[in-house]
Amino acid sequence: MRSGQRNSPIGSPAVIRASEAATGTPRWRGSFTDVPTTTSHPTRAAATRRRRGAAALAATASLLVPLVTAAPALADPTASPSPSRPSVSPSPSGASANPAAPANGGAAGREDDGKGIGRRAPRTPPSRMSTVGGEMLGRPGPQVQLGPGAPQLPTELSGRSWLVADAESGEILAANNVHWELPPASTLKMLFADTVLPKLPRTKTHKVVPADLEGMGAGSSAVGVKEGSEYSVHDLWLGVFLRSGNDAVRVLASMNGGIPKTVKDMQAHAEELQALDTHVVTPDGYDADRQVSSAYDLTLFARSGLQKADFREYCSTVSAQFPGEEQPGKKRESFAIVNTNRLLTGEGMEHGPYKGMAGVKNGSTTNAGNTFTGVAQHDGRKLLVTVMNPDIQEPHEVYKETERLLDWGFEAAGRVKPVGMLVPPKGGTGNPKGDGQVGGDHAQASVAGSDSGGMWTALGIAGGALVALGAGAFVVHRRWPRPKA
Repeated sequence: MRSGQRNSPIGSPAVIRASEAATGTPRWRGSFTDVPTTTSHPTRAAATRRRRGAAALAATASLLVPLVTAAPALADPTASPSPSRPSVSPSPSGASANPAAPANGGAAGREDDGKGIGRRAPRTPPSRMSTVGGEMLGRPGPQVQLGPGAPQLPTELSGRSWLVADAESGEILAANNVHWELPPASTLKMLFADTVLPKLPRTKTHKVVPADLEGMGAGSSAVGVKEGSEYSVHDLWLGVFLRSGNDAVRVLASMNGGIPKTVKDMQAHAEELQALDTHVVTPDGYDADRQVSSAYDLTLFARSGLQKADFREYCSTVSAQFPGEEQPGKKRESFAIVNTNRLLTGEGMEHGPYKGMAGVKNGSTTNAGNTFTGVAQHDGRKLLVTVMNPDIQEPHEVYKETERLLDWGFEAAGRVKPVGMLVPPKGGTGNPKGDGQVGGDHAQASVAGSDSGGMWTALGIAGGALVALGAGAFVVHRRWPRPKA
């Protein structure tokens, strides 16, 4: 069995600048010492130094594998810049600051590029949207409640929908059109993985037949699955998470009982998670009529998936070897694959990998534009950010806006009043142990106890086995809101 290679554990000495000292305040929990509380906007100089330091020390990390030099291509759909969005000022009374929703000009529509059906994306959000998670989340435009000392929201944000949430408590620190139903692209694979991954033992193997790959859309991203070759479930999940392979998705869906059953399973799981903006048509996120999700729902999928050890392992893997085609009489070769999450790999990013990044999934199609959900930790604080379809036409804009929102969130945490919550699944319970492993041949190393309804444990990979990471590892306790009396 092949094991992927991945970054050093979040918070490990290998990825912390030696010159930085702990400067946390009571608002910032944990022992991660990398994030100074003096980060400011709009200069973001401290944030720049953090990422630069991470890139400089990456080569010395004992568990960090050098990246393959060939960078995965990411489609950059044609879009025009949108008007700048107004910054949100603190409200003297602590009430919501809610500027009028800006006109989402620019991208009037996208031509078919072979990755979708060429339908026009919506230009403006509905005047009222779902209020799941809180009444403010149903309003169009940026929603934030700034307290004393809180930084202003970044001004360079063009995503049609985005949110910043505390991954532990589920508190949403800031939001913009989070229930706007939009095409999700490959970020929908998070729901696919969260639904199907627990059902298939990672050591199970499958020989691919032609029917497994039928119906794959033109221009689909692929990892290189070949008919007549045999793959393990573990290999296929690496293909899904690292290369966003629709071919790997199709094979796994076939192993799950077929595309129609898998779509039905995904829809049922979305409803269980209370992700009610989502309508599933394809398991891989390929553009299809009426297939939509939202920034809110995508964040729910990420948060649920990250309760599972295998999900965490795959989404945080930087590079791996993938089996080549089996040919009679020849030794089977393998080839390197690299994660398309640029904040994890640093590929094409000015300051390299984002400090503390641990996944989750990116996507790009004609209808969806670029989409991304990421999770990162600084100084014991864990944040989830989702950005959908930025209008600004710059390379890797979805990642740049994610960086800005993460920088803002880590500085603003504890200084803003939440505008909403990430709701728990129906019944209010998650995986109590957070292991999420099925038929695996490795053990999960838990590095901290939990007194809550779920936990994440960072996984270190060395020599094909999981290893305990010590006190600096990435651990998240998912705390559900207490039911109202």
